[in-house]
Amino acid sequence: MSITINNKINTSKRNHLKKAIWRQRYLYLLLIPGLAYVIIFHYIPMAGLVIAFQDYKVFLGISGSKFVGFANFERLFQTSKFLSVLANTFIISGYKILFGFPVPIILALMINEVRQKGFQRTVQTVVYLPHFLSWVIMSGIVMNLLAPGDGVINLIIKAVGGKPVFFLAESSYFRTILVVTDIWKEMGWNAIIYLAALAGVPQELHEAAVIDGSNRLQRIFYISLPYILPTITVMFLLRLGGVLNAGFDQVFSLYNSAVYDVADVLDTYVYRIGVVDRKYGFSTAVGLFKSVVACIFVLTFNYIANKAGQEALL
Repeated sequence: MSITINNKINTSKRNHLKKAIWRQRYLYLLLIPGLAYVIIFHYIPMAGLVIAFQDYKVFLGISGSKFVGFANFERLFQTSKFLSVLANTFIISGYKILFGFPVPIILALMINEVRQKGFQRTVQTVVYLPHFLSWVIMSGIVMNLLAPGDGVINLIIKAVGGKPVFFLAESSYFRTILVVTDIWKEMGWNAIIYLAALAGVPQELHEAAVIDGSNRLQRIFYISLPYILPTITVMFLLRLGGVLNAGFDQVFSLYNSAVYDVADVLDTYVYRIGVVDRKYGFSTAVGLFKSVVACIFVLTFNYIANKAGQEALL
């Protein structure tokens, strides 16, 4: 009797699921291109991680290359250059998170407080635009601005009696340039998510706060910020997932041999040993190491966020 009842319940659930899928069939169809992209370019290539445990030769392929176990990883941790680029990666990524992560939040709060819609849309458009420029173009702009001879910044320095500085060849300035230009390029685009979250703040809360005598700054700190805190937590978790991605396009477009000591990061290191030196197994080991460290960071902070009662990814 109980088996018959369970079968009926399962059949009913399947029928209900089929009907629900059919009702939303167009939405599921829209998911197909995105799912195909993720599967083809993110999941299928994961099969190639086996190269990290091989002395990989292009003409022999994965099946014909010699299996060397953890030899690539042992070599990785014994290489002094690796420790240097790892430190650079953590420092640059840390600076970008420390100084760059709060900027889109502050920008979104400022834009949200603008009451003139025309001015608000103009500001949004202006700050979004740099995101759509490639780092090749952005690097050209930065190089022109910082050029030692006729760059705008050096012209101002010379106008006030200073000596021109070759910023992109000075180790003391290079990391600052990376952080500032990254903020400039991405702050508008990253602010979109926070603006969307702020749009969901009940207007009644602000109206009640105004009646109680709260000023604008108090409403931001006690209404807007707490309301978007779950969004901030999730975005921070996602940012931690890329902690070892210091920005290959940006660094590769701007750095030079004079600043290798502070600018060479894991991505540029992998490019040189993998593409230039053709040490594919070793470069794949570096890439796998990056992924494992990023996973540990995300899981750790996710655990802390859950314990603190904040919304997290898992």
